[in-house]
Amino acid sequence: MRCALGVALAVACHPARPASPDAPIVVLVSAAAEWTPVRARLGDPRHADTPFGEWLVHRVGGRDVIFFHGGFGKVSAAASTQYAIARWHPRLLVNLGTCGGFGRERKVGDVVLASRTVIYDIVEQMGDAAESIAYYATALDTSAWPAALRARVITAPLVSGDRDLVPGELAGLAARYGASAGDWESGAIAWTARKNGTPVLIVRAVTDVVDAVHGDATYGDEAAWQRRADGAMASLLELFAAAAPAL
Repeated sequence: MRCALGVALAVACHPARPASPDAPIVVLVSAAAEWTPVRARLGDPRHADTPFGEWLVHRVGGRDVIFFHGGFGKVSAAASTQYAIARWHPRLLVNLGTCGGFGRERKVGDVVLASRTVIYDIVEQMGDAAESIAYYATALDTSAWPAALRARVITAPLVSGDRDLVPGELAGLAARYGASAGDWESGAIAWTARKNGTPVLIVRAVTDVVDAVHGDATYGDEAAWQRRADGAMASLLELFAAAAPAL
């Protein structure tokens, strides 16, 4: 039976069920710019395709881990998260990716372990968008992250939108949501995982720090951002490998 692109059909093809203790860990990587360096470092030519991207099995920390390319933005993130949960019934979903930092707290190379996600780019003209934003906000349980590696991450909120961070909006994001980093996918991944009762860890490396006046040097320079993304994903793979035996 072939599944169509729609999330509902993906669920119909692979009915959700509770994860067993022997269920796999699935590592979801969203954007192609993040997946490409991950794929190169895994080095395993064997893979299979899905409606969203390819997936493969790679041994990490003495166990087989599924690595899955889910696609960029909230639509692909939500749909591919549902697909991964319905197909593989993971005991843990891990999203590795990049994010932009802002404010004095963040610097390039910081690794954020999301404690809460907020989808902030909801606009309503007939009412107050705050209610809808609150509906999609998700608190994450980060207790599965190994205590020995807590010093290597910053546990903090992440804001998500189908847009890069806009300099003039940064103060508001910090004030309203207590955030100092943002991305495109985390909010959709976290919300979908919560709806399925699937544990999820979102670990994102800061590739650019946006200021309220000039943005960041990578704005308008995609090649520069890709170089930073390459290094960020390499560091996240190394960090995940260190964490995997305890997850």
